[in-house]
Amino acid sequence: MDVSPLLNRHGAVAATGPDAGVAWHYGDPVAEQRALVRGGAVVDQSHLGVVRVAGPDRLSWLHSITSQDLADLAPRTSTELLVLSPQGHVEHAAGVVDDGEATWLITERSHAPALAAWLDRMKFMLRVEIADVTGEWAALGEAVDAEGAEGEPVTWRDAWPHVTGGGTRYGAPESEHPGAERPWRLVLVPRATLDAEVAAREAAGWRLAGTWATEALRIEAWRPRLGREVDDRTIPHELDWLRTSVHLHKGCYRGQETIARVHNLGRPPRRLVMLHLDGSGHLLPELGAEVRLRAEDGQAWGKVVGVLTSVARHHELGPIGLAVVKRNVPEDAELLVLSDVGGSPLEVAAAQEVVVPGDGVSADRPESHGPLTRGLRGPGSLI
Repeated sequence: MDVSPLLNRHGAVAATGPDAGVAWHYGDPVAEQRALVRGGAVVDQSHLGVVRVAGPDRLSWLHSITSQDLADLAPRTSTELLVLSPQGHVEHAAGVVDDGEATWLITERSHAPALAAWLDRMKFMLRVEIADVTGEWAALGEAVDAEGAEGEPVTWRDAWPHVTGGGTRYGAPESEHPGAERPWRLVLVPRATLDAEVAAREAAGWRLAGTWATEALRIEAWRPRLGREVDDRTIPHELDWLRTSVHLHKGCYRGQETIARVHNLGRPPRRLVMLHLDGSGHLLPELGAEVRLRAEDGQAWGKVVGVLTSVARHHELGPIGLAVVKRNVPEDAELLVLSDVGGSPLEVAAAQEVVVPGDGVSADRPESHGPLTRGLRGPGSLI
């Protein structure tokens, strides 16, 4: 793993987990968050992975094997794709942008080698060339709502929470969605010029921020992330990820049957929630902590209903997190996050904010035409 040269900056504190290799913050995470909200910060995202796909067949081929409609993707137009298992579980996710000569896929660094290897196995006799170029290219994050222009570096703009063509939503409409207030893009620069690119932005008045800031704002925006919210059972519906990463009306691809069946029938097995955590203590629960439901006696805490997938301290909201819980957990239920911090148990009360509604019905689910055909299994059988 390459360690970013920006970790040599005064005050830099290294991030851990999927963000290892870059800074968690540079000494003042609150000010860094505020600068990012104002659009006056740059974030070192050089820990992300980059896969480049070249060749004349690249777009039609990627279109045929992933969840997104890429057949006619125009240069400098960003989108997002998923690679699904035959059962519809998320295996890979990537931001996608084409520069007219190659398609660039930006993903978690730990996934880049496996994604490149899988693509290489799937190319058969097609005219495509796949390379993991993470060692050559690095990403910089900017709170800018704009695609890269002609002559500018390759840039991926995050469309979240807009419902892109062929997508659908389970959660709030864009006008009411907190993610609408979070512009975000990733600019690819040669890794050797990373320090200089940041310095040029600092000279223009921007502040260097760490991943504490990006994670806090991502959680506030209910934005799912491959390295956090996804496990080996995840289907996109549970995370409201059909907004940006799935085209429901394109041709066949691996996992499409699950996408269509759960969309048509509703009721994904689990659902994403945002948690407002009790901030009376100074410690945050660890990632992977159990999420429990209050028992019927009103005193004890009952069964495990989910897991904490992301957590951060927001500059205005305080401690917040994302969790994946069972779909049938009441939307107004009191929850408790149980964690082990430094060998001691930590209990943190949590109030949930609905991301994917408990009824598990998308905004445009087809009307039911009667009972299920005998022998047709519901979506719960996928897990």
